[in-house]
Amino acid sequence: MRRVVLLTCALGLLWPAAALAQPTGGVQRVVPDDPALNVADPASQAHGEALQWWAIREHFPEAWALADGDSVAVAVIDQGVDVTHPDLAPKIRRTLDFDRRRHEGGAGVDRNGHGTHVASLACAQPGNGIGLAGAGYGCGLIVVKSDLSDASLARSIVGATKAGASIITMSLGTDDRRNAPRAIREAVDYAYRRGVVLVAAAADRQTTEQGDPANVLQPTGTGRLLDVGKGLSVTAADFRGGRARWAGDGSQISLAAYGAFHRAGPDGLLGAFPASSARPRLEIGVPASRPCECRALLGDDDRYAFLEGTSMATPIVAGAAALVRDLNPDLGPADVIRTLKRSAQRRRGSGWSNDLGWGIVDAAAAVRLAATLDRRPPASQLSVAGPPTGGAVEVAVSADDELGPVGVRVSGLRTVRIYAARDGGAPEVVGQVRAAGSATVRLAGGHSYALYSVAVDRAGNEEAPPPKPDATVAL
Repeated sequence: MRRVVLLTCALGLLWPAAALAQPTGGVQRVVPDDPALNVADPASQAHGEALQWWAIREHFPEAWALADGDSVAVAVIDQGVDVTHPDLAPKIRRTLDFDRRRHEGGAGVDRNGHGTHVASLACAQPGNGIGLAGAGYGCGLIVVKSDLSDASLARSIVGATKAGASIITMSLGTDDRRNAPRAIREAVDYAYRRGVVLVAAAADRQTTEQGDPANVLQPTGTGRLLDVGKGLSVTAADFRGGRARWAGDGSQISLAAYGAFHRAGPDGLLGAFPASSARPRLEIGVPASRPCECRALLGDDDRYAFLEGTSMATPIVAGAAALVRDLNPDLGPADVIRTLKRSAQRRRGSGWSNDLGWGIVDAAAAVRLAATLDRRPPASQLSVAGPPTGGAVEVAVSADDELGPVGVRVSGLRTVRIYAARDGGAPEVVGQVRAAGSATVRLAGGHSYALYSVAVDRAGNEEAPPPKPDATVAL
């Protein structure tokens, strides 16, 4: 598990109704009525920024105007989540329990608050007038409870994948273990092959060895490579925009998100926390026998807390991935990973750095980039326009490349190839057209032919051959 710090804080409650703002420059932003987005952070260092300053700086309100995340399920693998919390209860789609310690309660019970906080940063209910808005806005939650053993983690990854998770976030891991167990490597491969985007926390100390599962997702020496890795290893940035002083760095880092605020008063990011009746214990850095009663108050509501760590940065990246997937569901995991890396905010220059990887996640830039990635093949249909004349066959072709997801810019047709299979043999290209229209193909007499078309767009997406021919003709 990653670093967690809890401090008591009381905050006032004054906020406007949910709003869709249109700021200067014509950039649309969605700012729901959750107080964390509308109440100023009390720390003097915040200079009046909102409690949920990280969301503003990482341009989530602009991203929420483009994608609401509601088509995506994010799996949170942790030690349980308080599924009764009002910021989470509407979002729970499934709960899975791979914790052998049955006395700890089921997946919907969180004894230390970590999983509840992580889940809220990813997918807290927006627009309900309490707490915060999760990075993934409308995303659903699959809660997966693990005892954090290797076997349990492997089963959790596979179980989340089978349960329909599109994104898996893991604010957990081992430090300094260079070689992940085979079970974890195989579980990661299983999820990746089935289209899941995996996000894991880097270490919560300054080290170049992030431990697993982070070092499985982004192996040593590959962080600087856009197209290498089976997921994202996330380090933490602090309020100043640099890497948190205790966070991991080096060649296993993919990118960063805000996860720290070092200041007088409560450190870290505000998130949901279990109700006080649950008497949660902070099990990292605090003796398990000592109950943790330290939490933040929003008005008189003590179901919130300030926590810091790569654990907090990781679900924010998962939420950004959910928005990318929601806007463009045709993107595979490699596309989503590359998109988040390419669009990240960089402090100076361009490219990858040891401190923050490809930079601090930029949700709006990522969603806008995803909108330019056409991954859906066009469609076409062929018909014979009239009886053959000698060896000439007139065909009519219809084609369409306007079938992509709403909000994604289609690339347009490049060509439509015409195929003919003679006497049941292998199909061969016998002609092509640049767009919908007619064409004359010449075929040898004395044979029967199965005809069909395959469209290709300017992004290189190629239509699959139809299960049966569009037309048949005998000469």
